[in-house]
Amino acid sequence: MAKLIMSFIIVVFSFIVLFMELSNAATTYNVLTFGAKPNGETDTTQAFLKAWGVACSSVEAATIYVPKGRYLIKSATFRGPCKNRITVKIDGTLVAPLDYWAIGNSGYWLLFIQVNGISVIGGNIDAKGDAFWACRNSGNNCPVGARSITFNWANDVVISGLLSINSQLTHLVINSCNNVMVRNVKIIAPDQSPNTDGIHVQSSTGVTIIGCRIKTGDDCISIGPGTTNLWMEKILCGPGHGISIGSLGRDYEEDGVQNVTLAYSIFTGSDNGLRIKSWARPTTSFVKNINYRNIVMKYVDNPIIIDQNYCPNSQDCPGQTSGVKISEVTYKNIQGTSTTEVAMNFDCSPSNPCQGIQIQDIKLTYMNKKAKSFCNNVQGIKKGLILPDTCI
Repeated sequence: MAKLIMSFIIVVFSFIVLFMELSNAATTYNVLTFGAKPNGETDTTQAFLKAWGVACSSVEAATIYVPKGRYLIKSATFRGPCKNRITVKIDGTLVAPLDYWAIGNSGYWLLFIQVNGISVIGGNIDAKGDAFWACRNSGNNCPVGARSITFNWANDVVISGLLSINSQLTHLVINSCNNVMVRNVKIIAPDQSPNTDGIHVQSSTGVTIIGCRIKTGDDCISIGPGTTNLWMEKILCGPGHGISIGSLGRDYEEDGVQNVTLAYSIFTGSDNGLRIKSWARPTTSFVKNINYRNIVMKYVDNPIIIDQNYCPNSQDCPGQTSGVKISEVTYKNIQGTSTTEVAMNFDCSPSNPCQGIQIQDIKLTYMNKKAKSFCNNVQGIKKGLILPDTCI
């Protein structure tokens, strides 16, 4: 019944999205009209902000149109609330300045905040993160870095057909939002680029991510505290660090993650596949009702992993155990190849063992040989054919 309800919700939401995209906005504002120059050299930040201001004040639904060309833009905040729905239709490419300090000290590049009914359709964004990564890797004095496109406290959001390349940090952030559709988005960064997560979701509910291709240097999708009712489907991940819930439990008072589904997805050459990780610290956080099904692993280092002993650089956690309560996690029809011998690794907390772990129809091999599984403080059940032999 739950699956039927979720499928119905997705179908209904897809029709809503289609209506939003196809409906003719009463007014279109072309950024060229506000002085934007599509030459990739002239600063167009103020032109974009002026177009936003007019569109946001419109009592009718409005479209901001970005024609073909390259538009140099610095850090920009597109702030609401607005009087009606806004569609940002991009046929061109937005490029960040070559000097990474120009956006790197702000923490963000393109920020949408407190906007209800916002659609970003098509287009390319190029944050030119190469020089920033080089700075980070050299250990020199560097700015904090910028996330490419961020939605804070926004509702009824659509991001469709966007290409994001070479973000300084995370490419797309969804924070404290409700009812978000991310569809047919492509994200690209080198596999050695630090902290370039593809999509990060936190403190949000009703987020759907469908048909996205993510190649990056960190998590393809990272799921932070306070995420509920997240649906991910047809994700192509790799290279990258996989799709991760966490890390959770860094703070004592922290919201949990629940009602998350990942289906019909493929991992290729990623460091991890399906990962849940938490700090070895006391916390109020939890992970509950997670469903992974119909997943293919192609030469993935850690196809299935729960790590509740995460303690990088021994930061205030040696000798402690994770307080994150992990329960009701289902792995169904997971197949493919692991590049390490341990294809299923459940390293759970001694003070809060993983409970209700269900594995069904698993077939994972290690370089065409028999793989192994590892279990520590985990309780659960198995169904169907399980390879490798499970320790649950």
